[in-house]
Amino acid sequence: MSRKSPLLSKSTTQSGRHGLPPSAKLTQPKLTPYVGFFAVGYILASALFMIIQTKFPLNAQMVTVLSIIMGAYIAVQKFIKHQQRALDSSEINHLMFGGVAVVWLLTVVYFLGIWFFLFDAVSREVLLDMSMQQPLPLLSALIMILVLSLVSARISIWALNRLLDPNRKAS
Repeated sequence: MSRKSPLLSKSTTQSGRHGLPPSAKLTQPKLTPYVGFFAVGYILASALFMIIQTKFPLNAQMVTVLSIIMGAYIAVQKFIKHQQRALDSSEINHLMFGGVAVVWLLTVVYFLGIWFFLFDAVSREVLLDMSMQQPLPLLSALIMILVLSLVSARISIWALNRLLDPNRKAS
């Protein structure tokens, strides 16, 4: 019986993105708190713009994009501060979809609050009749604002991730 000697050479592990070994992929951080930070930033920016809109008229799409950028900044900044690295592309996608889902959930809650606490029965009936007679403008507006929020979230998370990346600043 021949006895084989163990290999004493150095292991050939390649480092992944940001200098992390491939085993670090298995222990990726949970992004739920950062989606929460995204939501907090969005709420703060939206409240600030609601206050500003009492004095100056602002474009609704501009307010949405700026609120999403503020939420993305807080989420990316907190992630980089806690993890000491930038987000990778799958984490950017998860944060984008989670952030936009939370933004839309908050929007639904906001509109349901308006629907039940601000509108009376006559106003509700008029809005329902209007939306039943011409649903296409309402649907196209909803789709366009959804696309706008997805695109602005993706671009802002990507840009802020590159801007705040500690590895890019060091080199």
